[in-house]
This record gives sequence, structure tokens and C-alpha cells, in this order.
Amino acid sequence: MPDQAEALFLRSDELADLADPADYVDAVREGYRDRGTGAPAAPRTRLDSEAPPGFLSGYLAILPTVGAMGGYTYAAGFRSADAHFALPLFDAESGEPLAVLDGASLNPFKTAAAGAVAVDALAREDASDVAIIGSGAQARGQLRTTATVRELRTVSVYSPTKDHRETFAAEMNEELEATVAAVASSAAAVEGADVVVTATNASEPVFDGSLLADGTHVTAMGQYHPDKREVDATTVSRATYVPDLRDRLDQDAGAYLHALEDGAIDADHVHAELGEVVAGKAPGRTSPDEITLFDSGGTAIETVAAGYMLYERASEAGLGEELAFAPASQALTGR
Repeated sequence: MPDQAEALFLRSDELADLADPADYVDAVREGYRDRGTGAPAAPRTRLDSEAPPGFLSGYLAILPTVGAMGGYTYAAGFRSADAHFALPLFDAESGEPLAVLDGASLNPFKTAAAGAVAVDALAREDASDVAIIGSGAQARGQLRTTATVRELRTVSVYSPTKDHRETFAAEMNEELEATVAAVASSAAAVEGADVVVTATNASEPVFDGSLLADGTHVTAMGQYHPDKREVDATTVSRATYVPDLRDRLDQDAGAYLHALEDGAIDADHVHAELGEVVAGKAPGRTSPDEITLFDSGGTAIETVAAGYMLYERASEAGLGEELAFAPASQALTGR
């Protein structure tokens, strides 16, 4: 069939060494800047299955200035008891397919980049002491990217399993210039922190919001479920509240919904979307004593922006396997 569009299939191992944390942050910042000037993005759709148990999830964004559109679709659980991620990319002008990425390996990096963009936009310029609640892949990514936007002095990490937090601290202590130490409680981590990052799968708040010092920035990125939250109503009510997308607030922003239901906030508590701050459409931090909160549930903004950056680099390096896509004008014949 003539005039087929050629797209690249890119494997996870081909993507692994194409970008460092700062590259992801730069790409994702431009994605949120695009969103802040009106680029369309839709919140996550999640379909749950009881038999067999698992879920299918996905979300979409069009980033005209970045030059790409697409999304993320992934399945978790089911009989494989695992997860698999697919990231299709299309040209934002022509609509033609550009690539399909095996998307699991980039997940912690693109998510972490969104957190770092928020730190850069909302944390104090002199923020140097960080608390990390969590010690898995997402926590590693958040710390690595945060270190690209602020000069870190100390990092305190807490997670419930002692061996996990100590291993995390030892690894990150070798990698970063900051002093990284495991602590015995979330309260000890949060005390005196300039930036607090939660990267957990917890269903209930992982620290007491009354412990936050004036001027702290919080990034909560581990939950996207209406009945689950990593931060309490006190944190939400004390903070200038910035989500990734307003449209997801009534859907899966558990911390916001709990605070609203508790009467700690009202519906106009939302300050702005992150993209609006990045694009200069809304102010970020307005005083050194202000507490700020970025509620990150995951969007296709960071996924498409990071995926397109990797696609461009893979193309330049001659990586990937070409796939042919027939245009609907030729293939959608019903014959």
C-alpha cells in the first residue's frame, strides 16, 4: 500500500541513555509552558477489572509548540501480575504517527521532571534542604531531578522499611553532592525541610501538615485516587494549591477532595495549574513564608514532552525499528 506513514518503535533499552535528569526537566517544562498557553490535555481515564483483577489506564495531550501529541496507555495486574506501558506519538501539525515507545523505563524520569518543574516554579530560590518520603524508583527520580533545579545541601529520607531507606540514602549519597541521610520518621524528615516530596503508595497522609515550616514547598506525586491521599487537609489548607490539571480535581485528586469534604478549603482554593505558573499566566510564590503545594497525579503533558524529546534523540542516533501505518483514507475501506 503506497504512502504509508513511517513511525519508529523504540524499546526501553534504546531509550535508557538518551537523556539525563536535566534534559527531562527542560523538555517537561516546555510541555507545561505549552499547556499554560492553552494546549489541550485530558486527565487520566482508568478502567478497573475484578476478574481477572487489574486496571487499564490512559491519558492524552496535544502540545502544538512542542510539536507532538499522544498519550500513555498502560495495563497493570491482570493475569500477568505486572505492568506494561505504551506511548504513541503523533506529529502535532500533520497528525501522522511518529513513534511508539515502550514507555516503562521513562516513567520515573518524566514524572520526576514534572516535580522538579514545580520545585523550580514554586520553591524558594534558596531552598536547599529536602525531605523525601518514599524510597522507590519514583523517589529516586524526584530527588535526581530536584537536584538539577536547586543546589541541595541535605536530604532526609524516610520510608517505613529501614533497609529500604538506608539503601536509598547510601546510593543517593554517592550520587549527589548533598548529604543524604535516612531518618526514623516522616516527622524527622519534614522538620526544617525547604522542600518535601512524597513518592509513596500510601492511602493515608504520610506526615502531619502542622509540622511544615513557613516557606516550605510540597510536591505530592504518589496518588491519583479519590479515596487516597499522601498529604492531609492541614497541608492543603495551609498551602497555595497548584495541580497539574484542574480537570482531574473532582476525579482523582484525593488530597483536594478530602480537604474539600472536611471543610478545610472551598472550591476556589485552587491557585492555578502548574502550566499557568510556568507560562507566566499566574504568579508562583509571592513571599518567602508562603507554603506551596504541587499536586501531581500524572498527565500526558510530561509524557508527550519527554517522549518527543527521546524520539528526536533516537532519530538522530539512528535507533528504533520502522513501523508502517496506513492512512485511513486508503485503509478504512470496509472491504
